[in-house]
Amino acid sequence: MKTIPYWIETAGVFPDRSGKPLTEDTDLVVIGAGLTGLSTALHSARKGARVTLVEKGQIGSGASARNGGMANLGFTIGVRQAIRRYGLDRAREIYNSYGEAVDTVERLVNEESIDCQFRRVGRLGVASRPAHFESKKAQQRDLAQYFGHETTLVGKSELRSEIGSDAYHGGLLDPFSAALHVGRFVRGMAEACERTGVEIHERNAAIGVRRTAAGRFEVSTERGVIRAGQVMMATDAYTDKNFPWLRRRQVCVGSFIIVTEPLGEELARDIIPKARLIVDSNQVCHYFRLTPDNRLLFGGRARFAPSDPTSDKKSGAVLFREMCEVFPQLARTKVEYVWGGSVGFAMDRIVHAGQTEDGVYYSMGYAGHGVQMATHMGQVMAEVMDGHPEVSPVRDLAPSRIPLYNGTAWFLPFAGAYYKTLDRLR
Repeated sequence: MKTIPYWIETAGVFPDRSGKPLTEDTDLVVIGAGLTGLSTALHSARKGARVTLVEKGQIGSGASARNGGMANLGFTIGVRQAIRRYGLDRAREIYNSYGEAVDTVERLVNEESIDCQFRRVGRLGVASRPAHFESKKAQQRDLAQYFGHETTLVGKSELRSEIGSDAYHGGLLDPFSAALHVGRFVRGMAEACERTGVEIHERNAAIGVRRTAAGRFEVSTERGVIRAGQVMMATDAYTDKNFPWLRRRQVCVGSFIIVTEPLGEELARDIIPKARLIVDSNQVCHYFRLTPDNRLLFGGRARFAPSDPTSDKKSGAVLFREMCEVFPQLARTKVEYVWGGSVGFAMDRIVHAGQTEDGVYYSMGYAGHGVQMATHMGQVMAEVMDGHPEVSPVRDLAPSRIPLYNGTAWFLPFAGAYYKTLDRLR
């Protein structure tokens, strides 16, 4: 099995953007060249700002090309929980932003002519237990009643038209969610940034930010110092110890993915006839879809452990076994890719964006919705930095510091065991 993301290897050539001379003075420094950083840089440059983008690895080498390639509507908390927490109007605004985010991805694909196989194939949330299907019914009613969002229930007897498996007890279909080749999308966004005048510096990690007495910033990087009027942190789950304020406000959870060999048209349509994006209802959930060349991508929290080549292969073995429980017809199928990555969660499982105590801007905590929300929040933060804070759906919702946590999630194995136990019992 290759331990490189399928999306990176099949995206075409990524040019080397390292080793260039640094601009010493600029309007905006963006730290992190994933989808948050690329979108922030692109939209800020469109407004006329001089933008310098620094990345410690390669474009998209963090979460932005290590995910399932799903741009799904809906956030990670329940409708009624959101209403209790924020009130109806604000909950509706936040929920709608997740749908607007998918529109943002589609608009950028069209505006910048990015060939990334963007398709509104729909998301099917499948019920892993009969009781979970009853929850799907309540979710459908709440989405329609409170948010005006219409979805379709799929009963167990109809489920075979959507998925070639007997493992589930029904589902809830949202037709507006989209699939895309995220490697090609990341590459296209980087090219759009450069066309708009953004300077991109790969393999040049930011190691500190200092606010000067004059109110400007000095960004220290491995290759020199950049002075800027504004700084945007766009590192999400890949924020390192040099930026402790952000690290202490989100937990980074490992997620792992396998991709099979090409299945052929007949087998691919047998397992997912309508090419839906599928997510199960477990606490430790699985998500899966067909790739553009008819492989099955199957992901989940296989092990509550950091990602490295050895860990990824162990996680791949777990995922293969779980994939075959869902699709026994794939028992003899080869797995060609396995990889892992990190997903950022704030305590309340909602995206957060704003300014740190030192005035550095940030957006973080996408909780598994990063393809669309990172892209959308980059656009939002470009507006916020241009003097329009009211456009942010999460304005004034500062992330809480996580108790007894300094950026190392020592408690994840215990949490993983707890949630797996819940999945067995409920």
